[in-house]
Amino acid sequence: MAQYIPNHVAIIMDGNGRWAKQRNQLRAKGHRAGLKAVRKIVTYAAKLDVKVLTLYAFSSENWKRPANEVTALISLFIYALNREIKNLNKNNVRLNIIGDISKFNQNLQNLIIDAQLLTKNNTGLTLNIAANYGGRWDIVESAKKIASQALDGKITPQDINEEYFGSIICMNDLPEVDLVIRTGGEYRISNFLLWQCAYAELYFTDTLWPDFNQASFDEAINIFNTRERRFGGVLNEDLSC
Repeated sequence: MAQYIPNHVAIIMDGNGRWAKQRNQLRAKGHRAGLKAVRKIVTYAAKLDVKVLTLYAFSSENWKRPANEVTALISLFIYALNREIKNLNKNNVRLNIIGDISKFNQNLQNLIIDAQLLTKNNTGLTLNIAANYGGRWDIVESAKKIASQALDGKITPQDINEEYFGSIICMNDLPEVDLVIRTGGEYRISNFLLWQCAYAELYFTDTLWPDFNQASFDEAINIFNTRERRFGGVLNEDLSC
């Protein structure tokens, strides 16, 4: 039977620091190795015709890390935008940054805005980079927007339902997440896309992110294809039992 390729894959890229530690290297070295894995997986996802790929690059909780590591992560983000954006645009990838970018310095904010403008009309893979993002933040921001609309008299409380909320929240114009992959051996979603992952299949692997490759991605999709996605209902064959 032919493989079904999920429309929207989201990845929690975990394990850069441990990868570096295993090699007696600085954590920053692990993050640079992680960027190489990002390049490979973005290219491969586009080749497989995945429609949307969302990568958890920097969570709103990551500010709690040591200052030198935070600085290294932000510097790497700037480096990646400068280095990769022309190639992404050449390959018809649409880049979208999700999260509260107001916390970043002005140079990085400008790079993000310019990168999104450059690729906004591309029709291939949509690549979402979650930067200073948290699922709870996303839900609270959406609630604020809805409350503001209610105060302005544009909606009433009776207008608010799951469909309406879903039309406000981040990535509302994209398919819901089909598959969440977490590398690094942890078994949690760490405040990632809490609304959008409501019915996603979860796949956890011990592979550290810098070692995650095409074969690893294939394995995740193979497992995804063994799952029965019922969305709260039952399959037709179950009704006959």
